[in-house]
Amino acid sequence: MLTVTFLGTGTSVGVPVPLCDCRVCHSQDSRDQRWRSSVYIETPSACWVIDTAVEFRLQAIRAKIARLDAVIYTHAHADHILGFDDLRRFSTANGDEMPIYASKETLAHLARTFAYAFNSEIKIPGYVQPLVYAIDGPFCLGDNEIIPIPVEHGRIHTLGFLVRQGEYSKFGYISDCKVISDQGLHDLAGVETLVLGTPLKMSRFSHLSLTEGLALVSLLKPRQAYFTHLGHDFLHAETEKSLPENCFLAYDGLRLELS
Repeated sequence: MLTVTFLGTGTSVGVPVPLCDCRVCHSQDSRDQRWRSSVYIETPSACWVIDTAVEFRLQAIRAKIARLDAVIYTHAHADHILGFDDLRRFSTANGDEMPIYASKETLAHLARTFAYAFNSEIKIPGYVQPLVYAIDGPFCLGDNEIIPIPVEHGRIHTLGFLVRQGEYSKFGYISDCKVISDQGLHDLAGVETLVLGTPLKMSRFSHLSLTEGLALVSLLKPRQAYFTHLGHDFLHAETEKSLPENCFLAYDGLRLELS
């Protein structure tokens, strides 16, 4: 059993976008109002988030997150990490510890940005106390195997993640991405549920377009696919009508029960 809650599904500027008069930014459909992207994953043996978006405190309250065993980071861009300080309450609830999993490069960025938390010589009561784990291959959270998926995001390398339970590939999450490695494509093939970040309709050097995302779905053949990290190119109701029957736009607060 695995439950996924989309805490946020927007790009780095969110939706509505400041100073924009487009119809998406003025939409009354709540599915067109997008906080920065993050997901919360619940299983019987462990619960974790992928990225701490800018609005993480509000996301955690809205989703009623009561348990948080670890945090996994895709990369260190601002929209994916600046909710880090909102982990404070969860860290103290865990006995003043919070396991943090990320690449060595991302951990180095986190340590610079949040030096007060990552300085091992200074422990501030009530603040996040990270237990740092550098991702250099598959690892486990509870009974779940987490397989890192190397991807290219413009000029930087980031990570996506595949969650396996036993022999089953249950959930793949690739947010900021332009190119997935050959090994990553092999690992993701046939995953039950695939999530891809597709911010724009047009192609861009650092992100998948919706058309490119659909091509990956056709190649990888998941049972179902969801698109996230969405900009104001996409009016939810209108866009979903144009998608294949197993493809959907994610929206803030969406919960998937994957048995």
